[in-house]
Amino acid sequence: MIKYQRYCVFLLVTLAAVAASIAAVVHSPWWLVAAAVFLPLTLLGIFDLVQRKHAILRNYPVIGHVRFLMESIRPEIRQYMIEGDQDEVPFSRQARGLVYQRAKGVEDKRPFGTIENVYGAGYAWLTHSANPTHLTDFDFRVRIGGSACRQPYDASLYNISAMSFGALSGNAISALNRGAKKGGFAHDTGEGGISRYHREGGGDLIYQVASGYFGCRNDDGSFSEEKFAEISADPQIKMIEIKLSQGAKPGHGGMLPASKISPEIAEARGIPMGVDCISPPAHSTFSTPIGLMQFIAKLRELSGGKPVGFKLCIGHRREFLGMVKAMLATGIKPDFIVIDGAEGGTGAAPVEFANRVGMPMLEGLTFVHNALRGAGIRNEIRLGAAGKIVSAFDIARALALGADWCNSGRGFMFAVGCIQAQACHTNKCPVGIATQDPARQRAIDVGDKSDRVARFHRNTMRALSEIAGSAGLTDPRDFMPYHFMFRQSGNDFLDGNEAYPYLPEGFLLSGEEIPELSDWYDRWDRASAETFAPPEIPFGPFASRRRQNPVLKTVQSGR
Repeated sequence: MIKYQRYCVFLLVTLAAVAASIAAVVHSPWWLVAAAVFLPLTLLGIFDLVQRKHAILRNYPVIGHVRFLMESIRPEIRQYMIEGDQDEVPFSRQARGLVYQRAKGVEDKRPFGTIENVYGAGYAWLTHSANPTHLTDFDFRVRIGGSACRQPYDASLYNISAMSFGALSGNAISALNRGAKKGGFAHDTGEGGISRYHREGGGDLIYQVASGYFGCRNDDGSFSEEKFAEISADPQIKMIEIKLSQGAKPGHGGMLPASKISPEIAEARGIPMGVDCISPPAHSTFSTPIGLMQFIAKLRELSGGKPVGFKLCIGHRREFLGMVKAMLATGIKPDFIVIDGAEGGTGAAPVEFANRVGMPMLEGLTFVHNALRGAGIRNEIRLGAAGKIVSAFDIARALALGADWCNSGRGFMFAVGCIQAQACHTNKCPVGIATQDPARQRAIDVGDKSDRVARFHRNTMRALSEIAGSAGLTDPRDFMPYHFMFRQSGNDFLDGNEAYPYLPEGFLLSGEEIPELSDWYDRWDRASAETFAPPEIPFGPFASRRRQNPVLKTVQSGR
């Protein structure tokens, strides 16, 4: 019997079904209630025995379904009953709770000290001043637009990152955009085009142009100058962002199946119904760094001189240095660059891409900031940063490491009501944010949620003013690396100037090499404005400056 005990539940269910059926005939019809329960379970057990898809169910008929049930609710059990405030990923309960509290306008303080491991590797802290200041105005803004820009934009230091209609529901887009209007900050459209939900709210828009050219494409998927000029003339659009890559899945295209394309999505993207919608990995309009700069100039002219820039997650650093060389060669510079970290983002991605592709935001931001400094053009280009930025500390740290402003996608999703169910790609979002199901998105009260979006932004900016004041500053844009400390391990910690240093202005062009920056010069030499392709490397070890002189030390940001 021990050998076959795995069938016990099935046998008991079968016996109960037979007994209940007999009792219903012999004694009372009320036994049909029990039969109605056990007969379906008996049939389910029979099916389990003959099916070939699940080995567990063949060996454990009926009772094996409990395993799949528990597995299906495992995330919820962990989230609600087991995990601590700091355990859950990608955002801890503490981080999500902070957003919820600030969005609702309730108490966001906590007693009894920190729950952070202040002696653990990776812990960072702000150095405060003995002479703090008090900032009364926290509507912090940065002007975006270089010398070639005729319509510069004064952006908030904290804006909504790129999230497309289609990935997000119409009600979620409406709540975000109306919140942006109420709070006076910008809303990035994402690559899915501009929907009526973006327009109804009236909030400032950053129009993202990706490889699919949605909203400005010809029937064959190529870029349409006429359609772009028409759509970018809308005064609601304040900036144009070319998406090269995103943190969630850099270098990965995508496809929206025809079955998921609704009339509203087709209208926003400018695509036909009944045909799969392809987002290729690369742009068809350009294929070289110089081509990218020429495309930037074209979009700036077609849009009437609005700020034009690009967004990317750093991969091959040589390729970005090639873009910098193209800026110098053509004289064409983007008005801004947004650095997306590998920590992102809202887009569903293969696990390998989400976990192992792309450079994290802090390193990517530091690299881009120093690359532009090295070429002597940092002051001409604004930098945005995105990658798990949901608190005032996150913003301050990014500003210190070179950002001019920050974007957040998931932070504002939390403000709308996201519970981190991580079902964004299933069309079954429990709170109606990442779904096109009309019944599910009906749960979002646009008016209430837009108030929460605006309130979250306002309270976060107020908190930013407070920690800037604690550091003795009068403006958070004055944060520098030395305002932060970074613990390495044990008793070892680094000043921000050591961990993420600002490299000298013009060092890549000066002609006098700094030995400690040998890796930078090697990479600069290999970069090309004419191509993204790597130069031919001879067989054998790469003859870098550092290999030729192994005693040289390399600063962290140049590795």
